[in-house]
Formats: sequence, structure tokens, C-alpha cells
Amino acid sequence: MERLVRSCYRQGGYVFAKKAGGSAHGAGSDRIARLASNENPEAPSPAAVAAAQQAVLTANRYPDERVDVLVAALRAYYGDYTFVTGVGMDGVIETLMRTLVDPGETVAISAPTFSFYGLAAQAQGAKVVPVPRRADFSVDTDALVRVGKAAKIVVLCTPNNPTGNATSADDVQRVLDEIKGVLFLDNAYVEFSGIDYLPLLRKYENLVIGRTFSKVHSLAGLRIGYAFVPAWLQPFYMRAGTPFTMNSVSAAAAAAALSDKEHAARYITQVQVWRKRFSAALKFPVLPSDANFVMVDVAPHTGDEVVEKLAARGVLVRSCRSFTGLADHYIRVSVGEDWENELFIRELNAL
Repeated sequence: MERLVRSCYRQGGYVFAKKAGGSAHGAGSDRIARLASNENPEAPSPAAVAAAQQAVLTANRYPDERVDVLVAALRAYYGDYTFVTGVGMDGVIETLMRTLVDPGETVAISAPTFSFYGLAAQAQGAKVVPVPRRADFSVDTDALVRVGKAAKIVVLCTPNNPTGNATSADDVQRVLDEIKGVLFLDNAYVEFSGIDYLPLLRKYENLVIGRTFSKVHSLAGLRIGYAFVPAWLQPFYMRAGTPFTMNSVSAAAAAAALSDKEHAARYITQVQVWRKRFSAALKFPVLPSDANFVMVDVAPHTGDEVVEKLAARGVLVRSCRSFTGLADHYIRVSVGEDWENELFIRELNAL
């Protein structure tokens, strides 16, 4: 019966980071430095926890299909923008592709980058065209525009996963000026960059900016994504979306998390301190980063080799081998707690 499965799913798929359980057993320790998944190491804000506990008391009812409590909180926090939500950034990406892309249409993706863009586009029968970045991993705007002119959606992650570097607002504006389709700007890590792309929303009707509560707000386990969209797109996105995808507990927690600015600010400061520390203390080259992680060139080792060696020493990091177009001598390392970061530096330098 496997012949019934679509050809694009018979191999490949999303590659997950190494998990803590097996590594803890191998390292002989229950204390594992979890630096593989770009998570915030701090527990959620007490305000978010309290709101989630209250919301779960009414979990016998279906959630609000428009997620008004979260949308209202986002508008109070950011201003008078149009928002949509999804189950994590993945849910936003998947629904946007479903809303706009017909089979055979082109989706152009600046690569190497997060693999789910391509997987979601393939699910709609799109022709996926990766547009390689330059040798320093900056965006080749000429190439992106050239391919993007024929694309229904152009995807650009900034700061980019896994390379960590951001694209300037001027370069983003140039792409918007030239393409005819929609630019999806993935801003999952934008809080760590200091760059503000929101003014572009007032000028362009073909810009969608995706964001998440998984990183700076410590809510990765609740899967909360959202996007700033042009007003014309919102009703069609709602039609294409799966009913009741955003659960009421997640929505309440996210809305409350926005009220605790100190919680977010602490981790942003932690990230800024440790990005510099990684660059100064590691014996391997660390690429400049605007995100809550760094990419490290571990040549002559391979990324997989280093991941396995560090896991045996109680440190989880991400190999970049699964990122199409990226050489197999990079690892991606999240900024964690102080002890996790110190352990990582010590063990990587000991290789």
C-alpha cells in the first residue's frame, strides 16, 4: 500500500534535533545542556502560566475560532495591524501556502534556511526553487529578485536559521519593489536583532511578516505563531485555515506573555552577552549572529561527528547537515543558561 503515498513524502521530511533522553543515558547524567532547538531556557512568565491555568478550566468548550483574545493583545502591543495566527510559525507557513499557492506555481526560497518552507510548498504541489545565498550567507538580492519575479511566494528568513545573520530593511524593500507575488518574511528571531521591519507593512500590500512566541516568550511547547498580514489577505487566510487550530490555553498564555516585558528583556540581554562570549572563547570560527543562536564552523570535523561527541559529554547542539546547500562542517548552538553555555565552550574546545 505504500505506493499510495505521494512521492514527495516517500523520503526526506523535517529533521529534528537530538533529544535529551538518550543523550542523558549515554552521558551518565540527567543534567543535559539543551542547546539544539533555539529554545528560551527560562520558564514561561508567571503571567502566562496563570492565564493558561485559568483557561484550562474551560477547555471543555471549543476555542474562539478568531482567537480574539490574542489578536486584541497583539494590537495593543504593536498597534493597528491586521493579524492571523497559527499553530507555531509552522502553522502560519502551512496556511499561507494553502491560501495562495496552486499546484505548479513557484515558491522561491532564500537558502540555506529552515526546511519546512519547502515541505509546506511541496504539500501544495508547488515548484520549489532554492535561491543560494552568497559565500558569506548574505542574501543575493539580485538572484532572489530574478527568481522571485516568477514566484507566487518568496520566502526570506531574517535573522536566518541556521546562519544567524539578518537582512537589512533596505534589501527587503528592494525585493518587495521588484516581485509581483507575496514576500513571506520569517521574523522568528527578530527580537534579538534590533531591526524593525514593521514600517514596511504600511507601504507594501504584498508583505507578510511571521513571528512566534516560542523564542523570546518561552512558550515553545504551546505552539503559538502569528503574522502581520495585509488586510486583503486576512479573510482568505481564515477560510483556508483548519478550524479551531489555536487552542484556548495557548491563546490565553500568549496574550498574557505580552504583558511581561521584563521576561523577554532578560533573555534578549542573555543572548547579547553570550553571542559575544562564544565568539571570544571558542577555538572554532563563530559566524556573526543576530539571533538567539550562533553557527560554528567545526572543520575539519563534520557537524554530525561533533554533535555525537558533545552529546556523549552531556551537551546537545544541532548539526547543520540537513540544511540544503550548507556544507557539513557547521553546528548551530542556542544560547542557554550560563552553566549550559560554559559547559558547551569547555567541551567543544576540548575536541
